[in-house]
Formats: sequence, structure tokens, C-alpha cells
Amino acid sequence: MAVRPIRVYPDPILKVVCEPVTVFDADLAALAQDLEDTMVASGHSVGVAASQIGDTRRVVIVDVSKSKLGKDDHHGRLLLVNPRIVDRRGQQVFREGCMSVPDYTGNVTRACEITLAYLDVRGGAHQLQARGFEAVAIQHELDHLDGLLFLDRVSSLKTDVFRRKGA
Repeated sequence: MAVRPIRVYPDPILKVVCEPVTVFDADLAALAQDLEDTMVASGHSVGVAASQIGDTRRVVIVDVSKSKLGKDDHHGRLLLVNPRIVDRRGQQVFREGCMSVPDYTGNVTRACEITLAYLDVRGGAHQLQARGFEAVAIQHELDHLDGLLFLDRVSSLKTDVFRRKGA
């Protein structure tokens, strides 16, 4: 459908708690396609949340299969509607970046493994277990649905946030 512009911090929509999807129609399918087109067009993104493209529905796309960190352990391209984590196990620290915070990265503590419940674009219910980088990417995107950025998860803005090279 369309590659949509990524909203960049401090855009206020990035702090909005997104609303659950209740209508599974062509408009939702169009949003899903826009998320996919936007992620692919970025050339480096492993996920995009609806709020990052200006829509406040609880929808994200995640695909770590082309990332060196996720290529060996992933579920492929995941379009997640109304996703929620039902179980978390372990902790790991990852250096995260975000298209909505383009000039910085940060060390964030996340669960090592998660169990996720979600709906597909037609309203079908699913559950999956993710671990490693895929689990981190999913948790990062779900934070967007709750109005959180990785900056909200770092322990210290002084020691855990880093300026990107060339920024």
C-alpha cells in the first residue's frame, strides 16, 4: 500500500497508549500492509509499531530473520494484533536502537524468553514462544503500543545511552 513516514521523538503520538483493535476489516489489512512496506523500505528495521506511523491501534510487525542476531532463531514475519506477553523468563541486556530515536542507542534489560498471545489480521487467536533477539524485538515493539520508548527503559541516561556514529 504505502511506505509511511516514521514519527520521531518527541512526537506526542509516541507517548500514547494505543487502543485495542475491535474491527478486522480492509482498513486493518491496509494498516498491516503499510507497516510491512515501511519496515522493508527502511532497509534495516526489524519491527514497526502502528504508533510509529501515526496510527493508535495495537498492531506491530516484527521480522528478525534478516538480522545477523536473529537469522538462526525466529518465526519469520509476524503481524501481531492486540499482542500481549503472558509469560516472561530470564533477563538479558541488549543494545537497542529505534527509528523513532534515530540518533541514539541504549542498553535495555528485557526478558530472555516470552510467551506471546495475539490475533492475526483476520481476528484468529495465536500464541508463540520467542527467545533471544526475536523476544527483545517483540518486547521493544510492544512498548511502543504502551507509549514507551527504549529511553524509558534504560537504567541510566548517563551510562546506558549512546550517540550513534555520524549523528
